[in-house]
Amino acid sequence: MHWQPLGERNRQPEWMDQEGIDAPAHEQALKGLRRINALSGAVGCLFTPVEALAAALGPDRPLRILDVACGGGDNTITLAERCRRGGLAVQVNGCDRSEQAVAIASRHGAGTSVGSTFFQADVLVDPLPADYDIMVCTLFLHHLEDADAVALLRRLGQSSRHLVLVNDLIRSPLGYGLAWVGCRLLSRSAIVHFDGPVSVQGAFRMDEALDLAARAGLGGATIQHSWPERFLLSWRRPVRAVEAP
Repeated sequence: MHWQPLGERNRQPEWMDQEGIDAPAHEQALKGLRRINALSGAVGCLFTPVEALAAALGPDRPLRILDVACGGGDNTITLAERCRRGGLAVQVNGCDRSEQAVAIASRHGAGTSVGSTFFQADVLVDPLPADYDIMVCTLFLHHLEDADAVALLRRLGQSSRHLVLVNDLIRSPLGYGLAWVGCRLLSRSAIVHFDGPVSVQGAFRMDEALDLAARAGLGGATIQHSWPERFLLSWRRPVRAVEAP
């Protein structure tokens, strides 16, 4: 890994994205990310708009949420647990292109009572189900080239019945420093130590992410800063465009 200025994106190959990654090393890395995600409170910023949509739609049916590129499923399960504690009727499932990640997520989910299910799908290639009210994407956008990021946002907007939520890193000196220190404090995984700072170098600034949403046709998308150095991009489908269940 070589330091690069943060004025522009500098995408470098991340170890987690490599084919044939060693299974025990992969699982160790995902455990480290689980701790990092828990400390960052990513699910807390997701829960607020989910709760608002549930209130707007009423209690007639449970919300269906799909967490795309879910990795080890920690955010998927934590969001389901947070919704349950908040009294919301939801079904939160996850998908990932990695068979290994889906197996890890499924084992993790089997040890809980939230009923989350996981399946294999490449969100840039495979058809996305159209029966989910909310599409969630956390810490995946920065892995993509700009064109693929636009394509992903467009696909999420087309598939979601109501809401798209994207939580990701902000490219900034503060974000880089937090990633470098936090990954070493919270994980022993060499993969996490390498990928964390590299992820920030490849991440988007908030204005760049909002521009991607506009290019994807997500008119009216909003973005806000999320602790510690992340953003939450939100897009709500216009009411007139929502099909009857």
